[in-house]
Amino acid sequence: PTSALVSAVPQPERFRYTLDNDVLTTEQRQFYEDNGYLLIKKLVSDEDIERFRKEFVRICKKEVNLPGAMIMKDESLRSQYGQSEKVVNKVQDFQEDEELFRYCTLPEVLKYVECFTGPNIMAMHTMLINKLPDSDKQTFLHPMHQDLHYFPFRPAARIVCSWTAMERSDQDNGCLVVQPGTHKEPLKPHGYPDLEGKTNKLFHGLLDEDEKAPRVHLVMEKGDTVFFHPLLIHGSGINKTSGFRKSISCHFASSECYYIDVKNTTQEDLEKELVEMVHKKYNATSVELR
Repeated sequence: PTSALVSAVPQPERFRYTLDNDVLTTEQRQFYEDNGYLLIKKLVSDEDIERFRKEFVRICKKEVNLPGAMIMKDESLRSQYGQSEKVVNKVQDFQEDEELFRYCTLPEVLKYVECFTGPNIMAMHTMLINKLPDSDKQTFLHPMHQDLHYFPFRPAARIVCSWTAMERSDQDNGCLVVQPGTHKEPLKPHGYPDLEGKTNKLFHGLLDEDEKAPRVHLVMEKGDTVFFHPLLIHGSGINKTSGFRKSISCHFASSECYYIDVKNTTQEDLEKELVEMVHKKYNATSVELR
């Protein structure tokens, strides 16, 4: 009978990118499966965000020593503003800062993270971004990219980014822009796009971008948090306002993920660039990335 034939054919898994849990509704799971991201409103409290903001200002003023962190600045503004939040546009790898790392341990964040990674969770990459006013130079535009380009471990489906707006984020101040459904595509070649020299170190972008692909601007209020897949194509525009657009984020992965050798892959050039940066920064004679 026909019914017997149908049941004998393996059916595609309904859920590939989310795990069974009692946190997400069926509709939320399906949205992430289809689109590669999920926006949760008012997830992080105003009190926590204010604490993160105050700690960021302390870091800008060098009141905090942060071993292992990369403090990214617009050097052209230092003579005008000195060492302040008007100069620092990103604090990367803040895992040694107890106050900022609290973000990665917030129960309200982790309960969602577990829906994608499973219960054994590692924080892999942390950032507090302070998008500076940038209406003419476009210095802090982040071209469309896939985060998996930066991560030499797999499987991709067990990695997720948690990105929280620390104030309203919209098209005026350079909100996140996503291309829904692109998490189902493979990792694409990245490099420095031709932006007339307007590129930041390691701000790689897609070398062959589909300009006609549908895009969604994620307008977010303070405390709103978006979770997204590392293959989702996304980026952010420039900040056309006179204020700052702050966000805090962490990439989480299952502790069962495994490292891959990036030789002869699209990620090989990134590894070479990182080795050169470590050579230069630490005057190291030999570097072995792990």
